[in-house]
Amino acid sequence: MACSRAHYPSARTTREELRSPGVYLLVGPAEDARRDARIYVGEGEDPRGRLDAHHSEKDFWTRFVLFTTSGQVLNKATIRYLESRLVQLATETGRAELDNGTAPGVPPLTEPDQQDAESFLLDVLLICPLLDIRVFEPIEHVQQASRLFLSGPDASGEGMETEDGFLVYAGAKARVSTVESCPSWAEGLRQQLLADGVLKSSSDGTSFLLEEDFEFRSPSAAAATLLGRSAAGPLEWKDTDGKPLRQLREDEVSDS
Repeated sequence: MACSRAHYPSARTTREELRSPGVYLLVGPAEDARRDARIYVGEGEDPRGRLDAHHSEKDFWTRFVLFTTSGQVLNKATIRYLESRLVQLATETGRAELDNGTAPGVPPLTEPDQQDAESFLLDVLLICPLLDIRVFEPIEHVQQASRLFLSGPDASGEGMETEDGFLVYAGAKARVSTVESCPSWAEGLRQQLLADGVLKSSSDGTSFLLEEDFEFRSPSAAAATLLGRSAAGPLEWKDTDGKPLRQLREDEVSDS
């Protein structure tokens, strides 16, 4: 079941699923602009008690999703296994801010129980995108015929549009100073990338260098970060013929 936080007080008295063993997600907006969401993964043999505590103590979440079954009851070992695997997957994709403290270890299961748990996990992973929860999915890049390019004062980069944003390749150069039109969120993102070592000062100090491939939430976020100003990504990113991304998108629609 899925429920908004606002409707939880009502749901807790009417939904019997909340008393069934299961694994649950608390979902809310991420503070880090590079992440899709902030989540907490939990489990409980009677989840309502734990959700009551989260409702009182955790501020970030705006909705929750509980995964349980109406058939064979999930046992404690199985739901702990599911909790651990979901935390593991979210850590591997790097798309979420995890509110969990220490990642729980994977409890030992018999081979049949593990197969059942993995089958249940697969169902969970199939349902999550339908609820607009994509933090467990690896980033898949959209195939394009060529890379896109950006250039500006002390800034340049190569990248491509992806399923979830815009990927800029390592080696891109970001302008050191920003102009007044640079939005505050872009300033914050630049500072976060510098703090994380994703951006580092070049040897001559004229620019910041992108140390690794990095996926931004949008072409505009990528362009603003590199150019140090407000930027319309669909116009700034161009192919080798100088055609902007916006025109490439329009061409794709007209050709289909």
